[in-house]
Amino acid sequence: MIVNIDGGFLEPEEARLPVNDGSIMFGETLFETLKARDRKILLVREHLDRLELAAGLLGFSCERKRIESALERTASRLSAPVSRVRLTLTRGSFIGLDFPPTKSARFIIFAIPAEEPGAAEREAGAACVFAPNGRVNPLSHLPQMKRGNYADCLYARAHARAKGAFEALFVTPDERVIEGATSNLFAVRQGQLVTPPAGELVLAGIMRRQVIDSAATLGIATQEEDLSRADLMSADEIFLTNSLIDLLPVTSVEGQRIGGGSLWRQLLQELRKKVDEATQ
Repeated sequence: MIVNIDGGFLEPEEARLPVNDGSIMFGETLFETLKARDRKILLVREHLDRLELAAGLLGFSCERKRIESALERTASRLSAPVSRVRLTLTRGSFIGLDFPPTKSARFIIFAIPAEEPGAAEREAGAACVFAPNGRVNPLSHLPQMKRGNYADCLYARAHARAKGAFEALFVTPDERVIEGATSNLFAVRQGQLVTPPAGELVLAGIMRRQVIDSAATLGIATQEEDLSRADLMSADEIFLTNSLIDLLPVTSVEGQRIGGGSLWRQLLQELRKKVDEATQ
């Protein structure tokens, strides 16, 4: 593990935060999860654009130049072929309930080795289940944020793993399937992509956008519209996206075989091309 706090590298066992840091007291953080390959962190600009937007909306400090420099120096220390890089912003140490001054803010970077789905895993596809809990966004007017209070997603993910599934899919009370615990959701119907619209509960994922752009390059139309359970189960194809898996087909939901299409292969090829070009 590589750890960098406020631009300085620390041994993992030496890395510490004060007990009154906002991340500990209130789960008050913003974060981004990035993927690095061959000592290059992918789509840094896109991730930092989203983080900077969220920080501005909530009044977090986000010293972009310092963070960019720290990410570059972190990347130079990576040794694994693929790494998971987590960037977290915290407001700093609280005294009472008032926000601390921006000069107290901290950023934390840590990186660990990761594995991407292999060719056989993608061909086999992922099993999904429906989450037993709802997707909660206490600041629903700011859906573009990735906030540190991640309890709903962690609970849903744990449920999926206990069921032997890769991912849990959130369903709203009116039966709309909106996204996975750690992923965005796409379906293919009659040669077109359908993905739930980013809004109160659906994160505008970085890889989600890359897939939409890749589809446009390939001449594949994308509709952002609601997906019911019935829509999902009758889709020609389903896949998940996030920054670590890129794009992963789904072949069963709650034990029922679904999908089986092959459009995802074209999209993955174009997606990787776009990501590589953006990282040059």
